[in-house]
Amino acid sequence: MIGRFLTVAAALALAAVLGVSDAPNASSALIAAGEGSYRRVAAWSAAWHLAGGLLAGSAVATTLVSLVRVSPALLAPTLVAGCAATILFTTVTTRRGLPTSASVGLVGGLAGAGLVAGGWKAVEWGGLHGFRLVGVVGVLLGILLAPLIGGLAAAGVNRPARRASRRLSRHALRPVRGGIWVTSAAVALADGSNDGQKAMGILAAALAGTGVLAAGHPIPLWQRAACAAVLAVATGVAGHLVVAKVAKGLARANPVDGLSAQTASAAVILLAAASGLPLSTSTVVASSMVGAGAARRHRHVRWHGVAGILGAWALTVPACALLGAALLGGWRVAAG
Repeated sequence: MIGRFLTVAAALALAAVLGVSDAPNASSALIAAGEGSYRRVAAWSAAWHLAGGLLAGSAVATTLVSLVRVSPALLAPTLVAGCAATILFTTVTTRRGLPTSASVGLVGGLAGAGLVAGGWKAVEWGGLHGFRLVGVVGVLLGILLAPLIGGLAAAGVNRPARRASRRLSRHALRPVRGGIWVTSAAVALADGSNDGQKAMGILAAALAGTGVLAAGHPIPLWQRAACAAVLAVATGVAGHLVVAKVAKGLARANPVDGLSAQTASAAVILLAAASGLPLSTSTVVASSMVGAGAARRHRHVRWHGVAGILGAWALTVPACALLGAALLGGWRVAAG
């Protein structure tokens, strides 16, 4: 009973951390384009994140909870250790304004805890099965490829969009500014549907007591609503430093850049959610902002800021894996 309570608490705390680390996903392009105050933009983002979480399926949740297979007795502490490792690492990095990925951290944290709980065979390492990305390796490959795809797509969209808008007056650019609000809503909806499922998957697996969610397993409405609400509120009330970093610290953006970046981000994240791939949505949005800025002029990208974020991303998996392993190892020693 205590184990399940701790897992529920860890899942909801994870939803909050996902919200904080994902705060820039729908807000950064609007802030960069000067489209409103942080409070107004954050409220818009929170509302669409909530909708995405409530409307999400369960494909991402199913993929996530299948990454570790441990005995029922060790399920709760393994999930708690994986979540706690992610929460600790992401809290430290976001307080420094770095948009690190809680999603990447969760994969590392669960893998590290799984290794301590049941050895090498307790972790579903996976890889490529045909054209499908499965297991820890497959998820990490998807997480690495998605930002590259997002950046290239944003650059590809931005070039013709800039040519088309070059002769337009400021008044004629109003539809572009309106489009940023629409695409930001799409990004928030997509993010809520993808990241919301991560906390939902942990919560549903813990309460089921099996650590397994069958394909298409329906997540109870109250679990979905609880995780979606926590995620949405966290995106709205926290993450100011992270939003500022992505909005102003990566590239100088105008409304056309913002529209291109958000369009590319929404497309990549929605496709991933539909296929069950637990993407790092924050990395997709950040790389799309860089791609759109680089398509305009390379000197518009603040490459030192990009380098700092890349360093934090590279550190995430090993750091969270070690934390997850240490936390579960400490629990096993304390439990005797």
